[in-house]
Amino acid sequence: MTVKRRKRRAPPASGEVGAAQRKHAGKTKVTINDIARLANVSKKTVSRVINDSPLVREDTRGRVKAIIAEHGFAPDPQARALAFRRSFLVALIYDNPSPQYVVNMQRGILDAFEGTSFQLIVRPCDRGDDGFHASMQSFVEQQKLFGAILPPSVSEDEPLAAILNEARCPYVRIASVVLDAPNRMIQTHDGEGAAAAARHIATLGHERIAHIRGPSTFRSSHERLRGFEEGLAEFGLTLDPKLVLEGGYTFESGVACAQQLLERPPSARPTAIFAGNDEMAIGVYQAARRAGFAVPEDLSIVGFDDTPMAARTWPPLTTVRLPIREMGKAAAALLIDQSRGARSTPISFVPEIVVRQSTAPLARK
Repeated sequence: MTVKRRKRRAPPASGEVGAAQRKHAGKTKVTINDIARLANVSKKTVSRVINDSPLVREDTRGRVKAIIAEHGFAPDPQARALAFRRSFLVALIYDNPSPQYVVNMQRGILDAFEGTSFQLIVRPCDRGDDGFHASMQSFVEQQKLFGAILPPSVSEDEPLAAILNEARCPYVRIASVVLDAPNRMIQTHDGEGAAAAARHIATLGHERIAHIRGPSTFRSSHERLRGFEEGLAEFGLTLDPKLVLEGGYTFESGVACAQQLLERPPSARPTAIFAGNDEMAIGVYQAARRAGFAVPEDLSIVGFDDTPMAARTWPPLTTVRLPIREMGKAAAALLIDQSRGARSTPISFVPEIVVRQSTAPLARK
């Protein structure tokens, strides 16, 4: 009996396998090598264009981008991360207890990342924890972050900045004063905003004025207190230390501090309160209503930040506007520019007073 043996076919070349797989997927998938061949440039040049490197001539950049758009080429983020030995993750590391501040900051960062491969991860922390720095070092090393954005008060933490530098992780700090090089800083001038609040209150004729400050661990708390005192001094007024209480930048601390202030006898009770942020200012509203005081007839209230809740409460809150969303967007854009080696000029935001219905001239009785 004769046994017929099947003729073995030679295995397809690797290029044919790739082509067959792409064809099987439904349509030809364009690769970075295809883009390089069509643009008559190297694969490295295409990679530089994709990552917005300044080391590419503008005419070459335009030609490569046109071919990328024509063929619908989309680089694989995981492959890019492997090529650069770093992810495209940017961490927002924060210890701010105000939820609205953090949400607005996130929105601004995401505005800047629109249309890019960057992704945001949010990392809350507690600077007061004994294991804070060890935890941050482990986090940075494990994630292989593209970069980090540091709002107050983690922006003021020098050991954290040292950890990021050692890991060669770019970062941008947001703070009330300059703490770093221009390409790493967004300055917010909190003191100037607090001075504007003081001028507004003094102009209304108030003299017995209280201040609920933020935590002493926040540089912004010190800057807002300093600016407020300087603004009052312009009108010959001084801030009574007995009318300065420390809160926690939270609603609950605003309620607690305001209760202490409003329980005082009429001769020692403030007629106006400047709270270190809007969260605490809304807490002052609560305490005033519980105590039977009308806003602003019996008590004028001023906040800081101009978060959305400021305009939604009743009466609408007079506050100092700090454009948090725009700050987040600027910080993210600065981080991207930093990675490209672009030169940066100092970026700052100057707060301004937004007058609403929570403040009124002192009622003379």
